[in-house]
Amino acid sequence: MTDLIKISKTIKLFIGGEFPRTESGRSLPVYVAKTKKLYAYLCKASRKDLRNSVTAAQSAQAGWAARSAYNRTQILYRMAEMAEGKREEFIETLMSTLGYTKIAANKAVNEAIDAFVYFAGFADKYQQMIGAVNPVSGPHHNFTSSEPVGVVALICNSKFNLGEVVAQISAVIASGNAVVVLMAEAGAATLAPLSEVLATSDLPKGVVNLLTGDLNELYQHLGTHMEIQSLSYQGSNKKILGELKEMAAGNMKRVIPPINDMLSLDHLVSYVEYKTVWHPIGN
Repeated sequence: MTDLIKISKTIKLFIGGEFPRTESGRSLPVYVAKTKKLYAYLCKASRKDLRNSVTAAQSAQAGWAARSAYNRTQILYRMAEMAEGKREEFIETLMSTLGYTKIAANKAVNEAIDAFVYFAGFADKYQQMIGAVNPVSGPHHNFTSSEPVGVVALICNSKFNLGEVVAQISAVIASGNAVVVLMAEAGAATLAPLSEVLATSDLPKGVVNLLTGDLNELYQHLGTHMEIQSLSYQGSNKKILGELKEMAAGNMKRVIPPINDMLSLDHLVSYVEYKTVWHPIGN
């Protein structure tokens, strides 16, 4: 009896709630940690894949923002539940591709689940914490409230941390934004279980879109895309961050530099904007 040939899987992109291959047909190899043994292929996203992701995010964002805050809380909690169900797959991926020990991989999954739960808890509470009734002189009621910025592009740190990636995604979507995520090549194999968590958590299609590809090929297109309202760069390359800030001026795109405290209210409110309303009162 001959041994079965192991067929290396191809990890697809996650765009608009679907799992397409890249339109370019290109791929990147992922190796078993510290070896040249092939683990899988990653689809290498192209500029067209990026544009498709932004279109999907743009189509989904208004409907997601219109959901009740409580419903967004429920869906983020559901993501935590589904991530728990995928625990063994996450652990196997982290151990195989990054060389984590089982203890370290289990800790990373715990941090990811904690991040989902943390921002689920904030999704229906942050408005009361950052809104305000403002003291004004005259016959007016004046109050400030928050709303999502719209479509956010997230460029992940090349130094992979599963808990941080999940916290970054959760902080963006908790307030009603949609996001296009460019994952770093290291750790990008976790896109497979992560995208399945998103796809099975009642999250509307297009709210989160996950890409794997070459940062140097794609970051300029994220920086200049006119339908992206905010760009979060979590890498350490100051030259790229400076270029993104210059590009963002084209449509007054907000640029979020690397965030240190991932589990914080400040992280969430990086992706909201404020509006102040004057309402006449009295006769």
